[in-house]
Amino acid sequence: MKNFQTTDEILDFAIENEQNAADFYFKLAEIAKDKSIRETFTIYAKEEIGHKEKLIVVKKEGGLQLEEKAILDLKIADYVIRQAFTANMSYQDALILAMKREKAAYRLYVKLASQTENAALKSLFIGLAQEEAKHKMAFEIEYDEVILREN
Repeated sequence: MKNFQTTDEILDFAIENEQNAADFYFKLAEIAKDKSIRETFTIYAKEEIGHKEKLIVVKKEGGLQLEEKAILDLKIADYVIRQAFTANMSYQDALILAMKREKAAYRLYVKLASQTENAALKSLFIGLAQEEAKHKMAFEIEYDEVILREN
């Protein structure tokens, strides 16, 4: 596990996670057979790109200041989902992976919000956490309506 030494490393990690999430949703959109599902995944991908852009601004402005001991105790590995997207992944497995990714992203942003005293950054991270929670809920609803109803 990587031990983060600076806030830039943490932000780089979050930025990379947002790009990975966007790539994941774009891939799901490509393989989705239903037009509305394709559109939904594309919307989520674009939202993740928006999250990434917000984090890039924070990094450029140098606004994230965490105590050194807090940086070393973020337990970033707790917020990483190792399972990767595969081309032959079932829709059920893709939804499960999406839910796990959104939960991990939510937990990361809640942790980052708790580690800063900067009110604007705290608000940004809480807002990003809420967006990730909404994504997770949408995937849970889709799972309930499509997967559980089929069984």
